[in-house]
Amino acid sequence: MLYPSIDSLLTKIDSKYSLVSVAAKRARSLQEDETTHLLGSYVSHKYVGRALEEIHDGQLTMKEKDAGEVYEDEV
Repeated sequence: MLYPSIDSLLTKIDSKYSLVSVAAKRARSLQEDETTHLLGSYVSHKYVGRALEEIHDGQLTMKEKDAGEVYEDEV
């Protein structure tokens, strides 16, 4: 059984697409700078697994987009 489960993750972030997007961005940032840990210890040794653990723990959430704001990754 995988930890954390998809069902428990979907209670934190409402769609699978958003979940994948948030986890992928966090996994990339963990890979670039390994000193930015949000949890004391991780079950997974892979970056995506660590990102999913942070989402499950509530340390990582998705921001709601402000309709009038342009974000740096959209430019």
